[in-house]
Amino acid sequence: MADILLLAAHPDLALSSVTHSMLDAVRAARLPGVEAVDLYRRYPDYAIDVEAEQRALAQAKLLVLLHPLHWYGMPGLQKLWLDEVLRFGWAYGPGGTALAGKDLWLVTSAGGTAQSYSGEGHNRHPLSRYLLPYEQTALHCGMRWLPPLVLHGAHQVGDETIVSHARHFVEQLSSYPRWVHAAAPERLEVPVDERPALFSSLAE
Repeated sequence: MADILLLAAHPDLALSSVTHSMLDAVRAARLPGVEAVDLYRRYPDYAIDVEAEQRALAQAKLLVLLHPLHWYGMPGLQKLWLDEVLRFGWAYGPGGTALAGKDLWLVTSAGGTAQSYSGEGHNRHPLSRYLLPYEQTALHCGMRWLPPLVLHGAHQVGDETIVSHARHFVEQLSSYPRWVHAAAPERLEVPVDERPALFSSLAE
């Protein structure tokens, strides 16, 4: 089992420039302890093997989400993976401590420039606001939220920039956890009475 679980999620990886290049760079580097998964290739029918995914995730120290931003969030299959794998009582809530102390790192690309993600830009808000669901997910699970690695203007940058970005990504993976300086992970406790009755009964 791997220390680093990398989930790449792109609905059409063959047409991707950034995600495809970064996944290829990781696989070419043959980094020990890194499992790189193409979610859309593994689950073309969206039928996720929850137990297998939980086993891999429980073993890993770092979960990497590699995907482009889709409507200010994650691609559909990546969201489904989170919905099904990070279950109440396993990943969060009473007794849900399987991920406590692990790290979560988002590696993403955005079509908009860095300036566009500001109060003056056409997206009206900094990118950090759009990424709050990721950060809150980490907090719910007792994971440490690492500073995201973002490539802005993904539709405009040239091949040299993408290659350089992918190289930097591989270097950070290979040197994990030496570059991690984030604060110790916290845990956001979820009151049982805020969950549906079905989930509340599972915690009793």
